[in-house]
Amino acid sequence: MTQKVKVGIVGSGSIANTHMKSIIEVPNAELVAVYSRNKETVQKLADTYNITPYTDYQDFLTNAGIEMVAIVTPSGTHAELGIAAAKAGKHVVVEKPIDITIDKTNQLIDACKQANVTLSCIFQHRFDEAVQDVKKVLNEGEFGQLNFGAARTTIYRSQEYYDSGAWRGTWELDGGGALINQSIHYIDLLLYVMGPVDEVYAYTATRAHERIEVEDIAVATVKFKSGALGLIEGNTTAYPGFSTTLDIFGTNGSVIIENDHVKEWKFKSGLEYENKQTEMETNVSSNIVKSNQSFVKQYTDITQAILENREPLVTGEEAKKSLELILAIYQSARDGRPVKL
Repeated sequence: MTQKVKVGIVGSGSIANTHMKSIIEVPNAELVAVYSRNKETVQKLADTYNITPYTDYQDFLTNAGIEMVAIVTPSGTHAELGIAAAKAGKHVVVEKPIDITIDKTNQLIDACKQANVTLSCIFQHRFDEAVQDVKKVLNEGEFGQLNFGAARTTIYRSQEYYDSGAWRGTWELDGGGALINQSIHYIDLLLYVMGPVDEVYAYTATRAHERIEVEDIAVATVKFKSGALGLIEGNTTAYPGFSTTLDIFGTNGSVIIENDHVKEWKFKSGLEYENKQTEMETNVSSNIVKSNQSFVKQYTDITQAILENREPLVTGEEAKKSLELILAIYQSARDGRPVKL
C-alpha cells in the first residue's frame, strides 16, 4: 500500500480548488481537511471533496491526522499561518510568493527548520516539460555562455478583478501588483535558468486601474552575476491578455518559452526539440488554469521529499530568491537608482 501524506488546505479562495484537485491526483497524498473563516465556502469545498471543514485555525492545527498544510491565503498572511503550522509539527506549503517581506520569510524558514518540518512554495512552472528540458540542455552545456535572459508577463486584469477582494492591490496583503502577484512565476524561472542577479534598475506605474495602491506595469533592466544582461516586464494592462514568455539566449543556442510551451529552440549543434509537451494552456486574461498537471508534479515532489526525508525542488530559500529580486525592483523604482542585490 502506498504511504500517503495527509494534507489540509488553508484558505477557500479561487485558487484553493486547483490545489485540492491536484492533491487528490497525487499518489502519495491524501486530502483530509480544509480551513477558512468563511463558513459558506469552506463547507462547500468540504462537501465537494468529502473532507473535514474547519473555521478555527487552532482546531485545524490540533488535528493529528493532518501532516502537511497547504496555505493558499492572501500573500501577506503566508508566513504567520505557516509559522503556526510548523510549531504544530506540520509540514508547510505556501502559494507564491512565500510572503511579502524578507523578515517574515526568514522567520518562516527558521520556524520550519526548528520544527524539523519541510517547507516548500508553489512555483509549479519549474515542473513544466519545457522548463525541465531547458534545464537539462543547460546542464549539458548546450547553451554555451548565457548572455541574455528575459521574463515578460503581458496579461490583463480587469478592474473587477482588483475590486473582487479588499486585499487585492494593497501593499499590506498583496505586497505589490503585477510583479509580485502575476509575474513572479516567470521571474522565478528566469533566476532558475540564468542564476543570481547582481543589480537592477526599474520603473513602475499604475496606468489602467483605479483604487489600487500597487503597480499594474513594471519594467526592469537586469545585470546577472555571471555578466549576462536581462529584462523583466510585469504588465496587467495588456488588454485582452497576451502571453508569458521566457527568453534564454546563449553563445551556442537560444530558447523561447511562450505560455509554458517551447516556441523557439535553436542550437548550433543542431539539437532538435522533441515536442512531448501536453496541453497546458492558461487563459491569460482570466488566469483560469486549464490543466493542473504541473501542480500535480510539484505536489508529488513535495510529498515524496517528505517521505524520503530530502529537500523538495523548491525550498524556502529557493522561493526567497524571486521575492528578493522583486523587492529590489520596487526599491529601484521608488528611489530612481540602480539597486544591488
